[in-house]
Amino acid sequence: MEEIMVVIVGAGPAGLAVSACLNRLSIPNVVLEREDCYASLWKKRSYDRLKLHLAKQFCHLPYMDFPSNEPTYVPKNGFLDYLDNYVSHFGITPKCLRSVESAVYDSDSRKWRIVVNNMTASNTTESEVYTSRFLVVATGENSEGLIPSINGLESYRGECIHSSQYGNGRKYRGKDVLVVGCGNSGMEIAYDLWNWGANTSIVIRNPVHVLTKEMVRMAMIMLQCLPVKVVDTITVAASKLKYGKLSKYGIQRPRKGPFHLKQITGRSAVIDVGTVSKIKAGEIKVLPGIKHIEDKDVAFTNDETARFDTIVFATGYKSTVRNWLEGNYGSFDEKGMPTKGFPDHWKGGNGIYNAGFSRRGLQGISSDAQNIARDIYMLSPAGLV
Repeated sequence: MEEIMVVIVGAGPAGLAVSACLNRLSIPNVVLEREDCYASLWKKRSYDRLKLHLAKQFCHLPYMDFPSNEPTYVPKNGFLDYLDNYVSHFGITPKCLRSVESAVYDSDSRKWRIVVNNMTASNTTESEVYTSRFLVVATGENSEGLIPSINGLESYRGECIHSSQYGNGRKYRGKDVLVVGCGNSGMEIAYDLWNWGANTSIVIRNPVHVLTKEMVRMAMIMLQCLPVKVVDTITVAASKLKYGKLSKYGIQRPRKGPFHLKQITGRSAVIDVGTVSKIKAGEIKVLPGIKHIEDKDVAFTNDETARFDTIVFATGYKSTVRNWLEGNYGSFDEKGMPTKGFPDHWKGGNGIYNAGFSRRGLQGISSDAQNIARDIYMLSPAGLV
């Protein structure tokens, strides 16, 4: 059994940021990661052409800016280099291949008891136990890929993957591919597939704002001094001027503005990488919701049926916190998301915290990490920090 002040579950950007902030305050902590590396979502489950969707000034972690020679919109490999430097600079040492099986608060000792499977030994799994005064859940909302329930999906005889399994479209040249989901990942994967010569279609079922990265960057700057309603009005007007009436191409705009929706739902606007021009040209086909699937035939809600070799589900992720966290502690609901809304989401009861659940990207992670570290510092007994 190992006793330590803070246990952090998850070594993605959120867990790394919390550990860095605690290290700066000399607060002992351990980071537990179920995968064989930190930042596994970025290293192993993201597509090749991925870039940070926001300008780098809005995406750095606490106490370390991006290098001045990095482009404004940092590519995947550049971000991974940044994380490597961040881990080294702040002396973060995640324990990888540690799968948390349970975490429960002992009210008598007023400490957390975390049971972990150590998978580092070949062909065997050893159990480890940690006790801590504080527990930080940093597994985030993107812990496990989510594929929706669709009538007949189990009968589909083509390739079916989640977007986290998609690297690039090289092997799909000449094949009929359907992308399900019109968020940033879905729209960018559709463009990548087209670029590799796939016959690409995309399901766009819900209204979505489409913006350029320059529009988003300008809006982020304006939000520092103007109300959301004003920024939304300007941004939507710019989008209409740029893209025209998108409804005739199967893309509906939401009634509420993009940054208002981000605040209340966590859903981001789509930052166009070239997909819209291909949709307008008829080179990427837009389809409505799926009614059912049989063999390789997909029937849609407009009564159209088409045959596809591959379906890529860019349908988001889900939290897995409730798989191992025993009890509520005023922190997580049954879906593994914070019970409190922003900006109070990051703190629960009995010394439990969460980082990376605010639906505000890397900027939200940075804020969470600093809030958590400050709070733990204030609650830590003098002489132990």
